[in-house]
Amino acid sequence: MATLGRFIKRAASSLIPQATRTIQHRNYTSVIFTTPLRNCTSSCSCNLCRQKFPRNFIPTLNFSSQAEEILSSKEELLGCLESEIQCALESDDHEVVEAPSGFPFKVEDNPGEQTVTLTREYDGEEIKVIVHMNSLVTGEDDYDDDQDADGAASSTPPSSIPLVVSVSKTSGPLLEFSVMAYPDQISIDSLSVKEPNASEELIPYEGPDFLDLDENLQKAFHKYLEIRGIKPSTTNFLHEYMINKDSREYLNWLKDVKAFVAK
Repeated sequence: MATLGRFIKRAASSLIPQATRTIQHRNYTSVIFTTPLRNCTSSCSCNLCRQKFPRNFIPTLNFSSQAEEILSSKEELLGCLESEIQCALESDDHEVVEAPSGFPFKVEDNPGEQTVTLTREYDGEEIKVIVHMNSLVTGEDDYDDDQDADGAASSTPPSSIPLVVSVSKTSGPLLEFSVMAYPDQISIDSLSVKEPNASEELIPYEGPDFLDLDENLQKAFHKYLEIRGIKPSTTNFLHEYMINKDSREYLNWLKDVKAFVAK
């Protein structure tokens, strides 16, 4: 009898945990399926949904809005570039200015460069002129801005073009002038004697300030350049030519930028 009692007691103790687990499972299932969902969707962020469906709340990034913003910015930029191109095309300044009859120099103008090269031969000498873009004035409005503090027009010429003029012979050194060309006026800033194959790191002596030279010597150097073609009629054409080149380069620049952005 004692053995039978121990057997019954052992069987009863093994059934109690199983019954407890069954009751807990039923209560948990009842909570899930009897609690109202309040018309929640998969994107709902209420506390209840966070507890029941935690996998639905993984953070996501909205890449579509970023792509749309980039596309909109690109289209806006292309529209502005196209508008500016049309304005530039409506101007006559992008047409190449032809050299006047009897112009003594050959003009070498490479698109995309800021300089123009002029060359000619004179009495066994090779004359080379490098023309730079600088303070080019295209109209009266620009000139009106050039006033002093009292509102009076400044005495400074409205525009200027830097020139580097070199005169070389068949052999030996060359004479190089640094010139500033204004409308109907030429100013020599400095001059130096250079070896044609000298290193660019070497800085040649340019003599004293040109205006400090004897007045007769200054006039003689101006006459020296004038005979070789550096005179107001030449520089006035260059002034017009460089304004035109600036417009052409700007138009080509706009087209190149637009082509790059459109890719």
